[in-house]
Amino acid sequence: MSFLVGDIAFVLNAMGLVTTPKSESRQIEVNTIRTMLKNELDIPIVVVDDEKAFVEGADIMFTGREIFVGIFDYTNVAGARFFAKTFPEYPCSPVKVPGPFHLTHYVNMASPDVICVGAGRESQDVIKRIEREASFRYHTLTVSEDIAANILFVNGTLIHLSPVEIPNSYRIFSDKLHLPRKVIELQELSKLSANMSSLVILLNKSKKKSTRP
Repeated sequence: MSFLVGDIAFVLNAMGLVTTPKSESRQIEVNTIRTMLKNELDIPIVVVDDEKAFVEGADIMFTGREIFVGIFDYTNVAGARFFAKTFPEYPCSPVKVPGPFHLTHYVNMASPDVICVGAGRESQDVIKRIEREASFRYHTLTVSEDIAANILFVNGTLIHLSPVEIPNSYRIFSDKLHLPRKVIELQELSKLSANMSSLVILLNKSKKKSTRP
């Protein structure tokens, strides 16, 4: 059982999409997460039923108004189409990523209207593609180290890496973003290219259950 639970499911508007990792070895994780969401958390789920569709949660970036789906080795166009069909209430745009990483290795939301992106060439290529496809306008926060874009924005709080891991970017967060922040260290997990978004499944605290089948 992998610790990368965020690859297996994505929850939005009280609806859970159980993804289809390309690696068949992760099927046990898929079954476990599906059971947990449905039976323990009482979240209605949708399972990808297209055999040609592959999608992993770390390739999904939800801005609060629209969805971007990274396309490369882990998630394909068919997977992005299935995701868009599952959440038709939001614009959903596929974005080609250079690989071998997920979309959220390169970009993440730093606040409701700000996308954090690394200064590296590949990261900058990704943000340019997002800007071309976006239905809304966003500000960008460019950080010195690409790994510094490995963040989470949860309940109005920014979670980012420690100054030991991102010495050149740490001050950028405090100087440019005036919001609550939490610092965590992921030195060992970072060696495995683990994004924060891969380590968690974010849930909406909504009392209203989805009425969709």
